[in-house]
Amino acid sequence: MRSIYTVVFFAIFVFSACHSEDKNKAGNNYEGIIVKELNEGARQVRDNMKKDIVIAHRGSTYWTPEETEAAFRWARNIGADYLEFDIQLTKDSVLIAFHDNTLGRTTNIADVFPGRAELEINEFTLKELRSLDAGSSFNSANPDRAKDSYEGLKILSLEDVVMIAEGYRIKSNKGLPEQEMVNGQWTGNYVYEKDPDDNGNRPGIYIETKNPKPGVERILAEKLGELGWNINKDQKEISAEEGKVNIANSPARVILQSFSKESITKLEQYLPGIPKCFLLWKAKMEDDLKGNYIKAINFGVDNNVHIIGPSIAGEPNNYGELTAGWMAELIHSSGMLIHPYTFDTEKQLNDYNDRADGVFTNRADLALKFYRRESDKSPQEWLIELGYH
Repeated sequence: MRSIYTVVFFAIFVFSACHSEDKNKAGNNYEGIIVKELNEGARQVRDNMKKDIVIAHRGSTYWTPEETEAAFRWARNIGADYLEFDIQLTKDSVLIAFHDNTLGRTTNIADVFPGRAELEINEFTLKELRSLDAGSSFNSANPDRAKDSYEGLKILSLEDVVMIAEGYRIKSNKGLPEQEMVNGQWTGNYVYEKDPDDNGNRPGIYIETKNPKPGVERILAEKLGELGWNINKDQKEISAEEGKVNIANSPARVILQSFSKESITKLEQYLPGIPKCFLLWKAKMEDDLKGNYIKAINFGVDNNVHIIGPSIAGEPNNYGELTAGWMAELIHSSGMLIHPYTFDTEKQLNDYNDRADGVFTNRADLALKFYRRESDKSPQEWLIELGYH
């Protein structure tokens, strides 16, 4: 009889364990709605990322013209973990770093191409975009932080940003970017040189598919492979100094992000196994905030997303609150990380410190100080050392 009881007990134990495991896989019940959980493979990718990372949003929008060489060289040297930027596709299928769909806010498009000022970026070739001034508008909008050397800064390509992350800069020839020539014709690309003011930090890159056009995810995968930054292919080893930021040589050297569900699914198709962040915007969720929030998390779990990127409240941006305590609890219950946007004040860093696993910030200097990783030079000193006066 004792052996029969033993067998029965063991069978019940196994059934209970399996049932418990199935329940965990299904997710957590939150007010009658199931919040799904990451599978083991997705958790392994998630664990490649560090905590408390500083993500330099557009390089900086506060100290420099956004998404320019000045912004990314500054963010690299000050010690940001990631250079964050948006990619857009040009008319000739080149990926560039630019936030808006149109060019009027941050360039002199109305002066250079007056009849085309309202067109979207994909109506312009790379060479046309390189003819624009992407720096002077910052000086006009921020006279207290203006610098003569910002005038004439160029729109960058994806490759330009990667080279900056690797410790290079665009070579200057008589004060102008040196053009790459093939058979006597300018390719639209620039020539690079080792940055003499590079301090050895090797950040990763955090790329958003902005206004994604057909084919952008495939082209991104191809270009990252060509540059040696696609971990699914022969990834290059990047020279680095001990004790410096070295995300560029980690399995999480690239993080991908988008507000677009369609783009997220395509990024997973073309770039599997690379960390991904699903960005949230409150205006799209307000008809049923709690229900839509859980749906967004479950979409992420179903599509191998590892991070949710919600907005935070408070000045100066005053975005809708999508990182409240209950929201953070839901995300973390799924196994995903939280990278909220955008931190610009010490108060915001304090308010969300117990919820954020990393921060998008226009003030990498403030975030690094908050995490006790303050640079040995002030933001202004770095700009001067990098040649921006």
